[in-house]
Parts: sequence; structure tokens; C-alpha cells
Amino acid sequence: MFREMRRNKQLLTQKETEEILINGKTAILGLSGDEDYPYTVPVNYVYDNGKIYFHCAKEGHKIDAIKRNNRVSACVIDKDDVCPEKLTTLFKSVIAFGRARILENEDEIYSSAERLALKYNSDKDFADKEIEKYFNVLCCVEIDIEHMTGKQCIELRQ
Repeated sequence: MFREMRRNKQLLTQKETEEILINGKTAILGLSGDEDYPYTVPVNYVYDNGKIYFHCAKEGHKIDAIKRNNRVSACVIDKDDVCPEKLTTLFKSVIAFGRARILENEDEIYSSAERLALKYNSDKDFADKEIEKYFNVLCCVEIDIEHMTGKQCIELRQ
């Protein structure tokens, strides 16, 4: 169902791929937008045990797109250094494909919001206060990853 990576010598291991997802700060979320135009949007996220979690408003383009078609992709760039003398880019990135699910259970919402908050701020008391403050307007989404690949430029592999 998913394509094999054409330049497989550049393929990262599962561990290297997951490290990028764990340490990354922003994912570019790809959705099927209005009138089937692709819609991409940056989101802060957390990766945990084969799933990506992010939060957003309860209404808007992302939510409408997910409700219409829950198949999504997410791209995280770990390294992106242009090397002008070689006309190339030294890169390392991950692309994940999966199905998005809007969380509805309050325990799931709280748990995913807390994981996300603690990734960016380790103060649990602060995170819990912020989650409680915004809980009624908070929407959390879980992406169950079905396929992912990590890739780096050949120059970094050598």
C-alpha cells in the first residue's frame, strides 16, 4: 500500500526515525483540504508509542479536513543545512502516514494534552493549570501511524 523508498541507501533505521519524532518540535501536517486541495499546516506535537498527538481549536480547517478524510501525513525535519558549494542540502527528516482521530474521551484528551504540554514545559503544575484553564475549548487529535520512513542525504550516510 505504501511505496518503498526509492533511495534506500538513505533510509534511516526505525530507532533513528523515532528519535527524530521524539526530539522534533514542529510537524507539517498534511491533510485533504477544501475542494480536495492539499492543506498543510505546522503543528506542535508529541510522539508516543507509534502515535502522534497535537491539539487545536474545536472548529476550523484542520478539524473539517480530518472529519472529511482521516488519512493524513506528517513531516518532521531534523536537519536542513544548505550546502551552496555543492548545490545540495544536508538533510534528515521523517514522513509518517496514518489516520487521525479526534479524541472525545475526557481522560484521553487530558492525557494527550498533558504529554504535549510536558514535552515543551517540564513544570507539571503549570501544565495541569493551563490544561484545566483551556480544557473546555481544547481539541486533541491522535494520529495512529500506519507507515513512516526516515531519510537523510547520502553525504551524511557516508
